[in-house]
Amino acid sequence: MFETLTSEAQKLLKTMGSEAMKVAWKWEKPADVNHGDITTTVALQLARILKKSPRDVADELAAKVGKLSGVERCEVAGAGYINVWLTPKALLEELAVTRKACTPAVTRKKEAPVIVEYCSLNIAKPLGVHHILTTMIGQVIANLYAHEGTPVVRWNYLGDWGTQFGKLFVAFEKWGAGADPAKISLNELLALYVKFHEEAEKDPELEARGQAAFKRLEDGDREVRHVWQAFVDVTKRAVAPVLERLSARFDTDVGESHYESAMAPIIEEGKKKGVFTKGEKGATIVQFPPPSTLPPAVVLKSDGGTNYLTRDLALVVDRIARYHPAAILHVVGVEQTLHFQQLMATAKLLEWELPVWEHIVFGRMRFADQSMSTRKGTILHLEEVLDEAVRRADAIIKDRGDAIQSDDPKELGEMMGIGAVVYGILSQNRKMDIVFDWDKMLSFEGNSAPYLQYTHARARSVIRKAGADSAKTSPAVKTLTVHERQLLGKLLQFSSVLEHARTERLPHVLANYLHQLCQDFNTFYNVDPILTAPEAERAFRLLLTDSAATVLKTGAEILTLRVPERM
Repeated sequence: MFETLTSEAQKLLKTMGSEAMKVAWKWEKPADVNHGDITTTVALQLARILKKSPRDVADELAAKVGKLSGVERCEVAGAGYINVWLTPKALLEELAVTRKACTPAVTRKKEAPVIVEYCSLNIAKPLGVHHILTTMIGQVIANLYAHEGTPVVRWNYLGDWGTQFGKLFVAFEKWGAGADPAKISLNELLALYVKFHEEAEKDPELEARGQAAFKRLEDGDREVRHVWQAFVDVTKRAVAPVLERLSARFDTDVGESHYESAMAPIIEEGKKKGVFTKGEKGATIVQFPPPSTLPPAVVLKSDGGTNYLTRDLALVVDRIARYHPAAILHVVGVEQTLHFQQLMATAKLLEWELPVWEHIVFGRMRFADQSMSTRKGTILHLEEVLDEAVRRADAIIKDRGDAIQSDDPKELGEMMGIGAVVYGILSQNRKMDIVFDWDKMLSFEGNSAPYLQYTHARARSVIRKAGADSAKTSPAVKTLTVHERQLLGKLLQFSSVLEHARTERLPHVLANYLHQLCQDFNTFYNVDPILTAPEAERAFRLLLTDSAATVLKTGAEILTLRVPERM
């Protein structure tokens, strides 16, 4: 309906001369339902071109728009805004489009995929609470692409290589007390890592031993490799249940170690092209010519060892060769900004053919007086945070007694607790620092997962009471109340919200839309009778209720949340 109306409105510009055809007719959703279902500022743009009064241009256009099919009435407001109210029939036609958008599109397998890199856990370390940022933001971005049919490669790029493994090997040899590396726990590995750094402050020789041990790993030493592989396996097993609770899914977990043999050709290519040169103390570096202000980057250490940048260059080559992607998206924190700037600048100096390639930045987490330093051993474990969230949700369910109904209170507690933490992160703009706030996350009244979950359950309760097929009828309604129109208008924004959230890679756009939808539905629910309304109004309001529940569930699942049928 909207596309047809836009097309018809665009044709009206032909009647105003060739210059008018340079303007693209666009509709927007008014902030106030009293200003119509859709509005446009096209008259303001035309007035500048035609050198006429915006109000005169708007009056001329409004008279013509008011005669278009599907338009109930059209008014001019302010300096030249054209506000349009659509007929209930036209709005219902558009609602059918929204309901269709709730069904995931079939994956267009022949298209080039989008690679989304997120989580990127480090081997031999438990997931910290900060890992929820990359994991959930990345997962939702991947979900947004998958929902509209784009092929997606979800990549958990493991940090399973580097000097830290040489240090860990030294620590295991010195303080592991002959333990079986395949049976050691993740917390024990973390303790060994912390101890290494504590002892290295007293004995500088340990750092050199750690570097030498990593060189042995790179050179294929069987003993070091055996221990390293055991630590990789231990880590994967330990973090799998945590990722499962978060509904984090990956198509591959190929990590840095995979590219150990792929780096030499890149180093040679860089040297031949004059991009890689000798730096201080024999290291191989890349210098970025003006106007770049980036500092030089090391691609090969003086002892011949590789680093993060070297491996990421190999990673890019592999991804392009293997997947021919339309885009590569790295969902990584703001602290890695310089690294990705240097990485992308190096690839351009090497004159590689690159797809869309972005560092999807997110801010730091602020969490009351908790240090996030793994090295100091004070990391706040993500699993502990999730357990605490569920405990708090269980307490809320118990305190509310009969006010919360559930066939499985334990499952509801898990749903609420995990959802509260995840939504609490996703509802904030990733470009800003993200604040972890227990009270806000678990509130039933604010912008929170419990509020969304409760609203969905309320809508489903109405549908159950009305009967299974009651919301599937095609109602014939002639007029709309203010709250019906407000809710309907909000539902019709769903497709555009999904597109905005996807193209801008902003999960909070979807989260905040769902919160607004909850508010509009609850206002409608509290003001307009549903089950006791006359037959035509009842059928229409049930359709609105079912549509609201369907959109809430679809949006919540894209955000990785589960919503209950009863609550």
